[in-house]
Amino acid sequence: MSTPPDQPAQEHARALRLPRRSDPEARMSLVDHIRELRSRLLKAVFGLALGMIVGWIFFTPVWHFLEKPYCRIPQHNRLIVGHGCQLIVNGLFDGFFLHLKIMFVVGLIVSSPIWLYQLWAFIAPGLYKRERRWTYAFVGIAVPLFVLGGTFAYFAMTRGLHFLLSMVPGGITPLITVDTYLSYAMAMLLIFGLAFEVPLLIIILNLARVLTHERIRKWRRLMIFGVFVFAGVATPSPDPLTMLLLAVPCVILVELAEVFAWLNDRRVARQPSVYEGLDDDQVSPLDFDDTYNADTRL
Repeated sequence: MSTPPDQPAQEHARALRLPRRSDPEARMSLVDHIRELRSRLLKAVFGLALGMIVGWIFFTPVWHFLEKPYCRIPQHNRLIVGHGCQLIVNGLFDGFFLHLKIMFVVGLIVSSPIWLYQLWAFIAPGLYKRERRWTYAFVGIAVPLFVLGGTFAYFAMTRGLHFLLSMVPGGITPLITVDTYLSYAMAMLLIFGLAFEVPLLIIILNLARVLTHERIRKWRRLMIFGVFVFAGVATPSPDPLTMLLLAVPCVILVELAEVFAWLNDRRVARQPSVYEGLDDDQVSPLDFDDTYNADTRL
């Protein structure tokens, strides 16, 4: 057993307010962890099932909302020329599977507060107080960013469909199935949503001291170039407007992330080291904290 540190080291550690686990005395066995995980998963699945019921009830308005980008493309690019914008199914169970897919997506969105809370309740006891505060902030920022990216994707879908269908040679009638269109819509929403999360990833790496502002500043031109390249590849339409719908907001968010990294690096540089003021024969406060946690586990 390690010798406990002397009183000055303890006082210095308290002065610096070193982080502690949320509940250092709450120790669970592996079996208890598995049981808790099972309980959290069951509650999350139950919430997802309730959300899927909501998706079944509101299937018609949700589907009309998703098919609007297809209905806005020119009439000559559709199978039925006239006032309709019908898609087709080529299988007996396609309509049923379409309901299941829409139900799952709606259920995942509607039940997100439930399964996010269950996930948080499972991992929170192992986090420091400061880490919990940052997690709240990250979740609060990540969800709006993903929704913002999905909104931009929704307006870019029509141009992408128009370009893809315009490549069909004359004399060939495009038969766009519901499953194909839904896969395209989900892919666009996912690509745009994840692209808008890149600035948040930069912030996380900066807080973890993996990516400093100095390195971001040196890589700024390369990062901006990479954003435009990704936007050109990810968007199916070759027109510049669709690419700019993805690239410009991402560049603005990356610049904001750089400003945050600059402010955070300045804040870290002003903070005193945890070893400052300790004599050579004193145990560091970090060693004391590790010894405390090790003794508690024993």
